[in-house]
Amino acid sequence: MRYAEFRDPDSDLRRFQARLGVAGAFVLAAFALLLGRFAYLQLWQHDYYRTKAEDNRISIVPIAPNRGLILDRNGVVLARNESQYTLEINPRQVTDLEDTIAELGKVLEILPRDRNRFRKLRQEIKGAESLPIKTRLSDAEVARFAAHAYRFPGVEIKARLFRSYPYGATASHALGYIGRISDRDLERLEGEGLTANYKGSDFIGKNGVEASYERELHGTTGTAQVEIDAGGRGIRTLASTAPVAGNNLVLTLDIRLQEIAEQAFGGFRGALVAIEPATGDVLAFVSRPGFDPNLFVDGIDPQSWQALNEDPDKPLTNRALSGAYPPGSTVKPFMALMALQLGKRTPEQSISDPGYFTLPGVARPFRDWKAGGHGAVNLHRSIVVSCDTYYYGLAADTDIDQQHAFLSQLGFGSPSGIDIDGEKSGLLPSREWKRKRFKRPDEQKWYVGDSVSVGIGQGYFLATPLQLAYAAAILANNGVAYRPHVVSRVVDARTGAARQIEPQPARTVPLNPKWVNIVKAAMVDVTRPGGTAARAGAGALYTFAGKTGTAQVVAMKQGEKYDEKKVDERHRDHALFVAFAPAENPKIALGILVENGGHGSGTAAPIARTVLDYYLLGKVPERKPELDADAQDD
Repeated sequence: MRYAEFRDPDSDLRRFQARLGVAGAFVLAAFALLLGRFAYLQLWQHDYYRTKAEDNRISIVPIAPNRGLILDRNGVVLARNESQYTLEINPRQVTDLEDTIAELGKVLEILPRDRNRFRKLRQEIKGAESLPIKTRLSDAEVARFAAHAYRFPGVEIKARLFRSYPYGATASHALGYIGRISDRDLERLEGEGLTANYKGSDFIGKNGVEASYERELHGTTGTAQVEIDAGGRGIRTLASTAPVAGNNLVLTLDIRLQEIAEQAFGGFRGALVAIEPATGDVLAFVSRPGFDPNLFVDGIDPQSWQALNEDPDKPLTNRALSGAYPPGSTVKPFMALMALQLGKRTPEQSISDPGYFTLPGVARPFRDWKAGGHGAVNLHRSIVVSCDTYYYGLAADTDIDQQHAFLSQLGFGSPSGIDIDGEKSGLLPSREWKRKRFKRPDEQKWYVGDSVSVGIGQGYFLATPLQLAYAAAILANNGVAYRPHVVSRVVDARTGAARQIEPQPARTVPLNPKWVNIVKAAMVDVTRPGGTAARAGAGALYTFAGKTGTAQVVAMKQGEKYDEKKVDERHRDHALFVAFAPAENPKIALGILVENGGHGSGTAAPIARTVLDYYLLGKVPERKPELDADAQDD
């Protein structure tokens, strides 16, 4: 028999009330916490969150400034800004990038180079809000995309200013180019404290004047306070600070002279620098071949970049500024001036040139360029006929450190300080240089034979075409050296006020005017009958001072005779020429190098004559000068 189980109602009620009390206490505590948090946010944190709300409501949008223009000395525009439409993708707003690009290709023509450039920019500029997939759209292409824009979230048409170089490759190594700001550029800007001024900017100077005068050209970034909705779309502009356009640059270059100089090279590679001796103004700055800076403006495509880098003619190399070559016989006037200054030679002193020079204890003779020699040669004639034997003996009689001390005053062996980045110093050897250059004691010793080679601009001696022009300008200006520069003045884009870049005298070389005039007279006779540049100087309507030069590229074996016709074109000698005119009051000085051009008299000197005729007489050549790489006089 089972008994019914009786429950105690009072006990059940007490347990229920206890549980209800615990639950109620928990609810009250939770509400107390919420009320406390609300009070903290509303009272103590009110100002902070009010500011945050305003920040979410107002967006600060940077406004990129217009880049300054670049003009030549006559006001011809060399670099300008053009408005173009660009199709751009925001990678963060696109789910499937490759599929989006493929679909875009059905609406607009997306070339492989466009795709490759886009991928390259994504790698170089990580986290970018917008990258171009196609630039410089036509009005028809803009209309076609607009009809399909709803299908492509994260893709939009933007109007942007693009840098334009109307003269293409002409003066490209002087002007340089701009390109998209890379991560490396951002690191540099951050280090210089300029990051804020580049917000909203996509481009920066990479080379040439565009890079060295970047701060002048860029301008000051403006800002706009834009009210936005919850979706991040702009509603209205509350306030704005206008950007300040970059300053304009007026160069010392004469673009017409530049064109004529570049055309005069024909198919040859090389460099030419023309300087106004009395100011240091660079009138022409040639490095052949050049490149089209327009290729770099919105990011060069990989195929074009590869083509430029793999081109055996090396169009990206600035030969005028960083190409180091043996100066050859162009150094002889400066060596002659040194001999007179140091008392190593007198104008009347002569040697008998048998066609070679020998050193005691050295079996191999140092041969003159002319077999059989030049006979009796004094200082004047040594320059006119470019007698190697004369300068072999002079160099042997002069300590190498004396040569170094004198020639360094004329700009050899150190940068000139031109206002374009990337200048090389060349090489003016000395005992100290050789001790540091070589490790073995027998290699560190300076030998007289080393000096003999330096005496004719060979051996360890290297100079840039800019240094050759600079040295010629210093001689033409009687020892007063003005720092070469390519920018004449900076013009404020708003006010038009110009800030002149005043000529800067770097130094004055203490030269005896009597010796200077003797050397100048010999250089004038170089361009007259009997001189090595007589053909180039024939019929000139002004006094034309110059000196030819040939620089060996490949060393010949003992007893082997050099024959240009049997040598590969890229192994031929380099041709050089230095000049200034008019000799009595020089307005222009030149340094010219023609790579593998043979002899200076046949290729470099005719180029100089073409340039001088235009600059001094306004004579435009009817045809390119006849360059003769097989000329035999030097």
